[in-house]
Formats: sequence, C-alpha cells, structure tokens
Amino acid sequence: MQISVRALITAMHGMLFGGFFVMAVFTVLAELIRSAYSAQTSELTHRGRSLAALSLGVTAGLGWAAVLAGTYLVYPWYRAIPPAGTIDLSAFPQRLLLTSSTTSGWHELGMEWKEHVAWLAPIAFTMVAYILTKQRPAMKKYPQIRKAVLIFTLVAFASASIAGFFGAMINKHAPVRGGSEIHLLQER
Repeated sequence: MQISVRALITAMHGMLFGGFFVMAVFTVLAELIRSAYSAQTSELTHRGRSLAALSLGVTAGLGWAAVLAGTYLVYPWYRAIPPAGTIDLSAFPQRLLLTSSTTSGWHELGMEWKEHVAWLAPIAFTMVAYILTKQRPAMKKYPQIRKAVLIFTLVAFASASIAGFFGAMINKHAPVRGGSEIHLLQER
C-alpha cells in the first residue's frame, strides 16, 4: 500500500484539518443553539473554562491549518502548468478539469469558492473563539452579541462545509498526485 507525498498532504488538508474543523464548528453551533433555549445556563469551573478555551483554540487552529495548507501547499500543485506538448494531464489537475465541459465547472465554481470564500471559515471562527473565551459574560448581557456569535459560527460552518464538498469533488475528478511515494505496508 502506498501513497504519494502530495496525496498525503492533500488528504491531511481536507480530511484531517478541514474535516475535524467542520465537525468541531458544528459542535459549537449545536451548543450555542442549545444554550439559547436552555432555561438555566450552566457555569463552568475554572478548569472547564480552560478546557473550553483550549478546544476553541484548537478548532480555530484546525481551520487556519486547512486554509494555509490548501493555499500554500496543495493549490500550487493543483495549478501546475504542463510543459508544451503534454498529452497526459493527470499530473496537472486544473488543466485536466478544464479540458472537459462536464468537469470545468468544478474548477470555475468549486475552486473559486475554495480560493476565496473558504478563508471566511477560520476568520469567522477565530472571532467566535475569542468572544466565547474572553467575552462570554457580555453574551448574557447583550443578546445581539449572542446573535452575532451564532451568525459567525454559521458562516464558518457553511463556508467550510461547502469548501470541503467542492474539495472532495475536485479531488475525485482531478486528484493532486506526485512527489515521492510513501509505502505504508510492504508486500511480503
């Protein structure tokens, strides 16, 4: 069993960083909605607040890891320009998608979303993490802050989920390959 370095980094970008980010943001979203309809708010201990702050920080870090790895590692491999006269475009994902009218939309809409809108996810969630960590009492006093935090969490969840969907579909039609091979299991 083997995988290329580029495929491994692409999988880490999407499934590890992006996947865990989406799941964690969904959990925060569910907790915000639950707490809005709770008759009695629960107070966390000092240790509980510390663990919640750590969890929020890790979640924001996963979002930043996903967009930074995607932008600076995976995207340059995706955009690689083939040498003149290249017939096999399997090593050039963007060009491979653009060769067919049935797959060009994955680049034109999907990659545009991933390039630009996906950045909203970690930006919005970093704000959410900050407010929930440093300004939680203000949320009780000012309902508009609670509403803003909920909206920013929804933005983070939606933009990351849509980016993840497009990433999976793009990788299905034109996977990023190349680099040295990593052998996970040796044949006997």
